[in-house]
This record gives sequence, C-alpha cells and structure tokens, in this order.
Amino acid sequence: MPDKKNEIVITRIFDAPRELVWKAWTEPEHCKKWWGPNNFTTPYCEIDLRVDGKYLNCMRSREGQDFWSTGVYREIIPLEKIVCTDSFSDEKGNVVHASHYGMPGDDWPLEMLVTITFEEVDGKTKMILRHEGLPSGDISEQTNVSWNESFNKLANILK
Repeated sequence: MPDKKNEIVITRIFDAPRELVWKAWTEPEHCKKWWGPNNFTTPYCEIDLRVDGKYLNCMRSREGQDFWSTGVYREIIPLEKIVCTDSFSDEKGNVVHASHYGMPGDDWPLEMLVTITFEEVDGKTKMILRHEGLPSGDISEQTNVSWNESFNKLANILK
C-alpha cells in the first residue's frame, strides 16, 4: 500500500454538474480532451470502468515523447468516488519503472493509489483528488503542478 506521507491532495470546484465531471473522468473521448499537463496531448485512452477493470492512457509531449500509464480500478461508486492504482506502463499496459521514461529518482514505487471524490455543491462539482505513494520532494511538487494544469484544462472544456 502506498505511503500516505508522500501524497498530494487537490480540491477543485468545477462550474459544471457532477454527471459531466464524472463523464470527463470515465469516458475516453472526454478524458482525451483534458488529461495531461500543459503542452501534452492524450492520443490514446482506454477505460474499463468496473472494479478490477483497467485503464491505459498515453500522454504525448510537444516533442513527441509518449508517456503511458495504467491502473486497476479498486472501488467505484457511480458519480461519487473512483479509487484506482496508478503506474507507469508500456503501450501494452505492462507496468514499468519510472526510469523507463527517464524520470529522476530511484524511490518511485511501481504502483501508487489515486482516489477521486465528486460532490454536488449548489449545481457545481467539488472534486477532491488524493494521489498517494509519490516520491517526496520535487517529484511531488511537479506532480501537483501537472495535476493542476490538467484540471485547468478540464475546467475549460466543462464550460
């Protein structure tokens, strides 16, 4: 299980109904529009939204480098909560170490845990993301920035 002390927690309020924010996370055609930090696109997204189902995403940098990630859904409460693992992978969904993509540091776990909750608040959606198991230091800070850039993109497409 990931180390809780190496986690980031991000709370965002989206000016959109919860159903729409849920779809943005759970339907590939929506996820492709916002997944990844600035200057990244998502050319591939596969989602098998069920407990023990998997996802496989590809983020592509402006320079054309692909970064694949995969995970397994551990808990799904429709419109309320998603819990899934998060790992670097190859294009076939096989888990690889972060060093496969030249990520710095040797304390990357093969598997992290992501929990997203969704709450309707006055016609808007309060979303809380918890990403557990990250290496400490710069990587956690960079991951926080990357998630927030992704969520800025999500806020724009929800308009």
